[in-house]
Amino acid sequence: MARLIFTQQLARFTAVPQVDTVAPTLRAGLESAFAANPLLRGYVLDEQGHLRENVVVFIDGRRCAERVLLADALAPDSTVYILQALSGG
Repeated sequence: MARLIFTQQLARFTAVPQVDTVAPTLRAGLESAFAANPLLRGYVLDEQGHLRENVVVFIDGRRCAERVLLADALAPDSTVYILQALSGG
């Protein structure tokens, strides 16, 4: 199963489950995580359901290809990291 791992930056705001999923795409995998914690959706996706500007996703060490459809394929052994970029000065 693919494993989704949310980094600790998001844990400051809400519970971040580590999710094992058989989902075939990034969006379906994220939906599995949102089912475990619905509040997480608002930190990862914007109002249109697109990846927020300050969120980056890496699938097997590669940045996800696009931020709207989130149709990147997940392999059964994929590792997916969901990060919230830090900003400030």
